[in-house]
Amino acid sequence: MTGVRKAAIIGGGVIGGGWAARFALNGWEVRVFDPDPEAERKIGEVLANARRALPGLGNVALPEEGPIRFCDSLAEAVEGVTWVQESVPERLDLKHRIYGHLMAVLPEGALVGSSTSGFKPSELQEGQARAGAIMVAHPFNPVYLLPLVELVSSGASAPEDIVRAQEILRDIGMYPLHIKAEIDAHIADRLLEAVWREALWLVKDGVATTEEIDEAIRMGFGLRWAQMGLFETYRIAGGEAGMAHFIAQFGPCLEWPWTKLMDVPELTDELIEKIAAQSDAQSGAHSIRELERIRDTNLVGIMRRLRWEDWGAGKVIREGDAAREADAGLVRHVDDVKDLSKPVLTQSRAVPLEWLDYNGHMTESRYLEAFADATDRLMEMIGCDLAYIEAGGSYFTAETHIRHLDEAKAGERFDIRTQVLVGEGKKLHLYHEMWAGERLCATGEHFLLHVDLKTRRSAPPAPELEVALGKLARAHAALPRPEAAGKVGRLS
Repeated sequence: MTGVRKAAIIGGGVIGGGWAARFALNGWEVRVFDPDPEAERKIGEVLANARRALPGLGNVALPEEGPIRFCDSLAEAVEGVTWVQESVPERLDLKHRIYGHLMAVLPEGALVGSSTSGFKPSELQEGQARAGAIMVAHPFNPVYLLPLVELVSSGASAPEDIVRAQEILRDIGMYPLHIKAEIDAHIADRLLEAVWREALWLVKDGVATTEEIDEAIRMGFGLRWAQMGLFETYRIAGGEAGMAHFIAQFGPCLEWPWTKLMDVPELTDELIEKIAAQSDAQSGAHSIRELERIRDTNLVGIMRRLRWEDWGAGKVIREGDAAREADAGLVRHVDDVKDLSKPVLTQSRAVPLEWLDYNGHMTESRYLEAFADATDRLMEMIGCDLAYIEAGGSYFTAETHIRHLDEAKAGERFDIRTQVLVGEGKKLHLYHEMWAGERLCATGEHFLLHVDLKTRRSAPPAPELEVALGKLARAHAALPRPEAAGKVGRLS
């Protein structure tokens, strides 16, 4: 999507704050309406955590952060917006009252998403003017990191509006799961409710503590669910015979009285106190903000690993990276470089949380990873892409020299610009510079040789690759040679 994009957030609690951060960090102008005098502080704290975590989730820099403005009226908040996200408390009468005022000032063509976890869209639309503009857009906390948003439509929703809603949500890096059938609590919360009910019984009956239940989830099936979900996990459990065998083998146990999913324990004061005390013992050493940061760090690590495999939530991140490359100035072929007379941009991204060391800044090995990614990008630009490598040609790195000149911290954006010092025959000599704004953080000098992957020995590149590399090398030959090129630093 291009041009100035504006979104309004109605309700600035935990979910509304997450939406505000998600939109703003993806370059949208955000307006917030919430009469709570603490709304600006609360959203500011959520935004601080989002700035720490979200920019390093992908491998391409996010756009410049959009401004956030706190408004005194609904009319001011929605002026000129294309998307309104309602995140007020789960009371249908309150939502109807908000929509009554909202529809009188909603811009033509704007869409309204509700963060409701339980109400159906037809219930939200009842009695409202322009009812079809209202849909369920139910996210998961933290909204600024987790990609899933359950997009639920009704018969009043126009097909083109559903498509537009999906495009908007994808633009901010989310995965809009379109649920076509209306049902209370949608899909994900119904599954969560089943687990939650059984967990309450296990605590009430003294079978397990809150900590033991959490350990059972996060040490076992929670890890499987994070990347394969339920049915794909059980398909593997069926072995070579697949899902049919799994159901035949384990299906009869569904009739055994193991769970109490049709029963809900009475939430007596005694049970509530028991759960609260166990939870305090389990997690009370950390503040809520500390727990949020621990959660965010873990989620980023898991999802970045999934990105490597182009799997699950990682596939959404990879697709988001691809969509942002052009805006970030990254290209895939040397012919698309606008100005060959200067070093080419080969990386534009932010420092991920997993790249930090005990000193709170980017650790040594990750500089090599960043420069290696820049080398891979340049190789692709001259035609040494996956297809070329599968055909039997590639470059092997023979020598590397990195200088660490300044700090790079979590979430900090950096660009890598690459100069070709030698690009002829079998030889490829590159000089990378890593910049964080006006600060030169590091340089990386890499010498590579083209190889035949069948013999694993050096060999000339294919003619088309030699032409593309020669074009870049000749242009860069006119550049001054970097002063540090070919030198090894000495400690005094």
